[in-house]
Order: sequence, then structure tokens, then C-alpha cells
Amino acid sequence: MSFTDSLRDDADTVWTAIYEHPMVAGIGDGTLDEDRFRYWLRQDYVYLVDYCRLFALGAAQAPTLERMGTFANLLSETLHTEMDLHREYAADFGITEAELEATEPSPTTRAYTDFLVRVASTGSFGDIVAALLPCMWGFNDTGLRLLDDGLPDEERYAEWIRTYSSDEFTELTDWCKDLMDDIAASSMAADRERYRDLFLTSARYEYEFWDAAWRQEEWSV
Repeated sequence: MSFTDSLRDDADTVWTAIYEHPMVAGIGDGTLDEDRFRYWLRQDYVYLVDYCRLFALGAAQAPTLERMGTFANLLSETLHTEMDLHREYAADFGITEAELEATEPSPTTRAYTDFLVRVASTGSFGDIVAALLPCMWGFNDTGLRLLDDGLPDEERYAEWIRTYSSDEFTELTDWCKDLMDDIAASSMAADRERYRDLFLTSARYEYEFWDAAWRQEEWSV
């Protein structure tokens, strides 16, 4: 069993909980209340900004020029393609670019992004890969499960499913999994256990992010 196969087993209950969450179920059958999805879109935009920082710090930590270049490309792709697409997608739900930029991070978004940036700032290259992997892998896993269930009639939610179940996104996920396996193969046992803990923490934050959108979480004071 590969290292990432064992991580997948560790995270199975988390990703099953995500798949069964009413936010994700509502995307899958096209019935999700749009206010909840608008909340998710705005918070995800805030998340993407710090996700870009993760790629930048990963490039700085990369042990080889090849990996440095890959992370630099991921940063550029996220900044100049994915975030543009996110703005266009948000516009389909009536959210302006100004509203995206003005979004205040929710408590969960703040906690998750602070965790990721702290790992990237103080940890190793392997730590960074372990912490970022659950985001893309979890979305790919969810997208593929929903695709298997059949696309909803609501085209905007169908597009979300197509995006995260696409061959391109699956290839990116597989690349990151292979990278994690390569790093783990040359790491000490203590390092692998740290990667496992970071991976599971991020996976749990992924669930909390969905749940916060369902509750439309706000700061209490």
C-alpha cells in the first residue's frame, strides 16, 4: 500500500462525511439554497488567496528546480486562471468582484488558512504538500462521487461537479499524490507520522469549511 493509499484510508470517514453533508448533497441534486452557495463562494475566494501563498512558500521550500518550477506554475495558474474563473462563476450567482474582495474571513476560514500558512512558513516541503493535498484530493473525490450519481438539472451546480471531476483536475490531484508518495519514501518514520497528522487536520478543516457554509457562520461579536 502506498503512503497516500494509507492517507486515503485515514481520511475515509471525513470524506464520506463531506459527501453526505447537506451542502454537497444539495449541489449533487441541484437543490442547494443559493444563499448558502453564495456564502461558500465568497469564503472560498478568501481561502484561495492564502492557498496561493501556500504555493509561493512551497516554491521557496522546494528541494529541486523542477519542483520549484511546478509550484511556481501552480501559483501562476491559481492566481491568473482559477481565481479569474472563480470571479466569473461568482458573477453567475450575482456576486461582484468588489464583494468578493470585501469578504471577511469567517472563523473557520480564518482558522483553516492560518493553519496552512503557519505550516508553510515553519514546516518542511513535505509538510506543505501534506497540508495542501486534502483540498484538491477532497474536491476531486467529491466531484467524482457526484458525477457518478449523475449531473443535476441546475447547470451552475453541474458545472461545479464537472470542474472538480474533470480529467485536468484529476491529473493535478494524481500529480500531488505522487509527489507526496515520493517525499514519504525518503522520509523518516517520524516525518511520515507528522505528514499524516497534517493531512488529517486539513481534511477535517475541509469538512468544517463545508459545514460553516451550511450554517453561514459569522463571528459572534
